[in-house]
Amino acid sequence: MSLHEVPGRFTVLIPARLASTRLPDKPLADIGGLPMVVRVARRAQLSAAHRCVVAADDARIVQACEAHGVSAILTRGDHLSGSDRLAEACTLLGLADSEVVVNVQGDEPLIDPGLINAVAQELHARPDCVMSTAAHAIDELADFLNPNVVKVVLDRQLTALYFSRAPIPWWRDGMAGGAASALPSPRPLRHVGVYGYRAGFLRRFPELEPAPLEATESLEQLRVLWHGERIAVHVSAAAPGAGVDTPEDLERVRQVLAQD
Repeated sequence: MSLHEVPGRFTVLIPARLASTRLPDKPLADIGGLPMVVRVARRAQLSAAHRCVVAADDARIVQACEAHGVSAILTRGDHLSGSDRLAEACTLLGLADSEVVVNVQGDEPLIDPGLINAVAQELHARPDCVMSTAAHAIDELADFLNPNVVKVVLDRQLTALYFSRAPIPWWRDGMAGGAASALPSPRPLRHVGVYGYRAGFLRRFPELEPAPLEATESLEQLRVLWHGERIAVHVSAAAPGAGVDTPEDLERVRQVLAQD
């Protein structure tokens, strides 16, 4: 499927939380004269979504969005995760259980609109799945070994079998010389944190019992697999644009957009 194939109807929700340990007031950080969350929303608006809405935890984010013509709603400030915030947003927006929602993180100002379409299309094409997400092949051994790079393994239908911070899949002779010296073949997959949901499942998700594996790996999506649900995965040919977690990331994104 082409990244630019137009999927069925879907809504983009962008959770935005003002508090950030490494980059205070991150959604409002200036990038070329626009708040970052507005940059993200404008990228999402280039997708085939019938609407894009920012789900904010602070009135200042809502005001910044509205000042630039971006739809935004105010959600509670005590949510423990972005999924909880999105679940409330689905209710506030009155989305039907069958509607598809794509969660675009509020710190992804370089996200490819075509990738958003692909994740939505993946879920529309897979009635056996409650969620969809994306991945791409890992090129560097350092990324494979890095616990901050989440890996995913798939079945033949491109459904997620497991997500991990560990280097998976691991091959029998991977440590034959005392340390890993090469990537396994075929190349392992890096998980990309953009998600599609059916709105009914997204509303139900916060009520599901947290999974032991989720706590061990610090990966919320493992709760879905632990409860026997399925996640479809779109494998992209290229890595997505860089996100923003630190002041250094912010400066790099500013430079990229200034060049564009």
